Amino acid sequence: MSGIREISVFAENKPGKIEKITGVLANEGINILAISIASTNGFGIIKFIVDKMELAYQKLKEKGFTVSLNEVLAIEMKDMPGQIHEIARVLLRNEINMENAYVFIEESRKQAYFIVQVKDIERAKRLLEKENLKLYDEVKEEK
Repeated sequence: MSGIREISVFAENKPGKIEKITGVLANEGINILAISIASTNGFGIIKFIVDKMELAYQKLKEKGFTVSLNEVLAIEMKDMPGQIHEIARVLLRNEINMENAYVFIEESRKQAYFIVQVKDIERAKRLLEKENLKLYDEVKEEK
């Protein structure tokens, strides 16, 4: 059972910052599959799942952005009401705390994934496997 990686970009929250970050990705032909933006006290974290993870990471670093790559869980679910609640119940039952989360919907709403950041990802993977929850594999890098 494996997870996927997301790129986190740490940035000051001011006009034009998202345009600059997404411009780097657009100029390299990198497709954004999922995005989450959170901000507090003038600074934010922009999290991406993209189709060319290594290239995105490299190019954002080259342009001077503060970037990290992190493994996250991508828990398979149906695109229908109540699915996040069911996953949240499984996580609670296994005492897995969600630190950050967002949804990634694939293939025109045919499949969805609940993207979850946790402290002990290997433990979470083992526990979720026992609960028969499927995890998404790494997004395949497109050339």
